[in-house]
Amino acid sequence: MNNELYEALTILEKEKNISKDTLLEAIETSLITACKNHFGKSENVWVDMNPQTCEYHVFQGKTVVEEVEDPVMEISLANARMVNSRYELGDTVNIEIKSKEFGRIATQNAKNVILQKIREEERKILCEEYYSKEKDIVTGIVQRYVGRNVSINLGKVDAMLTENEQVRGEVFQPTERIKLYILEVKSTSKGPKILVSRTHPELVRRLFESEVAEVKSGIVEIKSIAREAGSRTKIAVHSNDPNVDAVGACVGMNGARVNAIVNELRGEKIDIITWNDNPAMLIENALSPAKVISVIADAEEKSAKVVVPDYQLSLAIGKEGQNARLAARLTGFKIDIKSETQAREAGDFFDYENDYEDADEYDYEDYESGSFEESEESGYADDLQETEDAYADSQEESGYTDGLGESESGAQIDSLDEGFYEGDSGYEAGESESGLNEPDSTEDESGWEEDSIHAGDEDKEGAGE
Repeated sequence: MNNELYEALTILEKEKNISKDTLLEAIETSLITACKNHFGKSENVWVDMNPQTCEYHVFQGKTVVEEVEDPVMEISLANARMVNSRYELGDTVNIEIKSKEFGRIATQNAKNVILQKIREEERKILCEEYYSKEKDIVTGIVQRYVGRNVSINLGKVDAMLTENEQVRGEVFQPTERIKLYILEVKSTSKGPKILVSRTHPELVRRLFESEVAEVKSGIVEIKSIAREAGSRTKIAVHSNDPNVDAVGACVGMNGARVNAIVNELRGEKIDIITWNDNPAMLIENALSPAKVISVIADAEEKSAKVVVPDYQLSLAIGKEGQNARLAARLTGFKIDIKSETQAREAGDFFDYENDYEDADEYDYEDYESGSFEESEESGYADDLQETEDAYADSQEESGYTDGLGESESGAQIDSLDEGFYEGDSGYEAGESESGLNEPDSTEDESGWEEDSIHAGDEDKEGAGE
């Protein structure tokens, strides 16, 4: 067992993350290359290597001939029988080659082959590692400025943050740690070339995934992102669990979660809105914090007309049109924003409130013209006449008007009607005067009844005369 080689391969496997099989393959290739440099040919050279013990042997196959013309490929019969007496003409004899016989140049070439193979494997492993991190975020350490670009150390490799992928106004200091979004990984002869960004909208998505557990687990889903790097970002979120508030989960307690992301983005403002499958509702949410009166969305044309109050027009459009621009990117609709006055002048806005006011004014005009009063009074008089007729009929049936003439009975009914109205007015006045017209509680009720009976008798006697 070759202990030295075994230990060396074990150390390389741990440090470089290169498997032993790959290293043994590199050693085999290097030995064959050394034989080619030493003998000039390597077609008949092969290596026997044990992966468990790392023991290896190099053999050179030669054909047995009577006269040797090429000593590298052929061997005489006498020399072959010195190795084994059973060899005959045409047989192949495996002659072991000692690596110690190689010259300095062959040894150096073999060493270079092994080192080259190790470097290739290192580059391959790094490329595979960062290929898996493509479209993801990593943490890098700022090294230095190279012109207007920034060199970032990602650990095992360096990345370049170009000027186009930098946020305007950001200044980095050496040894500063920053979050970066990996755009693309390219494999080159010098190792992987990694392109990173600080302006990509997906950087915000990955930051929310790392900061908000609900987003990472899929309970809260980020449907759309619109970003103007360094200034403002709008994201639309949707909860797949009715018991989880999507916006609240992203904001966190006292804004802890979203503030951590804002700090990482150097103070960039983030608007979080609720996603809605209804385009009109989504556009209304996307234009927040501005208030919206109405939204007319055309899903086929991907356009929408929005009406906002006059005092909210500038807020809905935003500084240099930023709010409207981000809302259009977020929803995918072309948004036309008008104030209430502009929409009414253009005829694009139906004012329901004013229409109801017009209808109310029409009713009030009818009332003021007197038609309502006349109809009410005529109906009231008809009801009163029906009441009087019914009352008279009931009195005739009970015999109350027996012995009275027509004129007297009519006068009696009129007097009753007058008493009815006077009683009503007196009741109201009594209520207003706090019971001044109430009968004296000390008066004898029986006496009052007798007086009323005598008055009735007198009326009857007068009627009989």
